[in-house]
Amino acid sequence: MATSKESPFYNFKVLDRNGKEYPLSSTKGKVVLVVNTASKCSFTVQYQGLEDIYRRLQEEYNEDFVILGFPCNQFLRQEPGSNDDIQSFCQLNYGVTFPVLAKVNVNGGQTAPIYKWLKQQKRGFLGCQRITWNFTKFVIDRHGKVRSRWSPTKKPETLEGHLVELLKEN
Repeated sequence: MATSKESPFYNFKVLDRNGKEYPLSSTKGKVVLVVNTASKCSFTVQYQGLEDIYRRLQEEYNEDFVILGFPCNQFLRQEPGSNDDIQSFCQLNYGVTFPVLAKVNVNGGQTAPIYKWLKQQKRGFLGCQRITWNFTKFVIDRHGKVRSRWSPTKKPETLEGHLVELLKEN
């Protein structure tokens, strides 16, 4: 049971690529970058930037940083494959080692609860809650607070300084 000081972020349970529960409580004390992804999008090359940041920050800050990829097929059907297809694509094309979880909806009536919460915490451009495209990014601090939301055009490598600042906070 969450205490009044504990972030609701840690109460969410999502599914991993195999359909098994992945409790976000496993990220307590870490800085987390949440990204909705797609394999057939013009922003798909961002997988490389995400993986590069993941490896560098994992090396420097041990296990204090994690990226969670949430594949989504809601934008022009740019993520049509199965969870296994997505994993293979990410590993073969970009060497992705960070967790890429099961496909989710980020908008509409079937929005994953984690995305409902994220969008309530940080609105996008002009106060819009809706996720506008693949590779929208949310940064969660060590205490489970959503600290920032970034548009798909924000390249992952430009977030590294922001992430390091949060990693240095207690």
